Amino acid sequence: MNLPVTPTGRRAALLPLCLLFLKTWVPVHSYLYNNRYAGDKVIRLVPESEREAQALNAIFHQLTVDLWQPSSIFHISEGTVTDVHVPGNSSQILLPYLQQANIKYTIIISDLQKAIEKQSGLQSCRNRRSVPGYNYEVYHSLEEIQSWMYRLNKTHSDLVHMFSVGKSYEGRPLFVLKLGKRSRPYKRAVWIDCGIHAREWIGPAFCQWFVKEALQTYRTDPAMRRMLNQLYFYIMPVFNVDGYHFSWTNDRFWRKTRSKNSQFRCHGVDANRNWKVKWCDEGASFHPCDDTYCGPFPESEPEVKAVAHFLRKRRKQIKAYLSFHAYAQMLLYPYSYKYATIPNFSCVESAAYNAVNALQSAYDVSSGSSMDWAYKNGIPYAFAFELRDTGHFGFLLPETLIKPTCTETMLAVKNITMHLLKKCH
Repeated sequence: MNLPVTPTGRRAALLPLCLLFLKTWVPVHSYLYNNRYAGDKVIRLVPESEREAQALNAIFHQLTVDLWQPSSIFHISEGTVTDVHVPGNSSQILLPYLQQANIKYTIIISDLQKAIEKQSGLQSCRNRRSVPGYNYEVYHSLEEIQSWMYRLNKTHSDLVHMFSVGKSYEGRPLFVLKLGKRSRPYKRAVWIDCGIHAREWIGPAFCQWFVKEALQTYRTDPAMRRMLNQLYFYIMPVFNVDGYHFSWTNDRFWRKTRSKNSQFRCHGVDANRNWKVKWCDEGASFHPCDDTYCGPFPESEPEVKAVAHFLRKRRKQIKAYLSFHAYAQMLLYPYSYKYATIPNFSCVESAAYNAVNALQSAYDVSSGSSMDWAYKNGIPYAFAFELRDTGHFGFLLPETLIKPTCTETMLAVKNITMHLLKKCH
């Protein structure tokens, strides 16, 4: 490594402080996540027949693979776009098998470790900034997000109130921001949560973006002023705090919570399969080592239980539930566990139609989801957003795409909220 060598350090002084730090202190052999993804690939397959789909199901059962989409191997059928993270040792078995079976595939990411290093190169230089200089176009760690929430609570006390709905399995507080003008004792409300799946970093980025836009445009945008004057917004930037923290420190592609299982070494539960609505039915797994593990019983996870308790207590006040995920660019609405029309379909469909200027609307079958639970518990507008992209980057959406993703999603959320104010339930 070539370091600045002039005694006076004048050459080094010309470098940005952040770059100097990296050149001076980060050794050549220092890799993120201990280089655990070196040689890993992400491949895309679209089975052209049920025979191919069954073959994929069989081989994925045998090998250690991480399914990026769909969320469960049971959803793989003819024509299903299937993205798979394949560890290096498994790719030596899987790729020849696919070639022998004449199953076409495309390599989306040839070296996952290099892709992570490329995205996260200057991540260490983004700590401890004040709110005026807070960068909403980068991903933030849990500690940074919670510090940001604390500061907003102090600097925008007229519109922001921060509180906790409980604690996670590992004892972290589950913070929520209550956003809105305290104009009268009772106002209808909208619940927004992000980061229920740890590896979907674009979700928390959007929750922060929404708060920023609300505070910055309250006095200049009549629609935003009406929204904050007439409604409260309960915003939970990171639902799965333990898992999100783990995705920054240990496993970038961790999905579940971090609870321990007494019988297996596997950790965690899919927090979006742990709700008391068609629990552990289609799209969920009873096996603790699966990414879609529904848990030992509904609301077994303290995070899910805390949020469900909060929403139940306020079911008469909360009129919309919005949950943000990645990736697929879709807008989902009830029911996600069956193909059936909900009672207030015309209202919800109308709101969805106005919201999908840049998002595709579709159904996806799964059970025990927060969206279906919210609807079943009396919240008339319940949506799950699947944000960018459609698979080119997968869960490694570049920070350069945070702004366009959040901008288009902000328009969709405002459309749904304005529809809510029209009282079509």
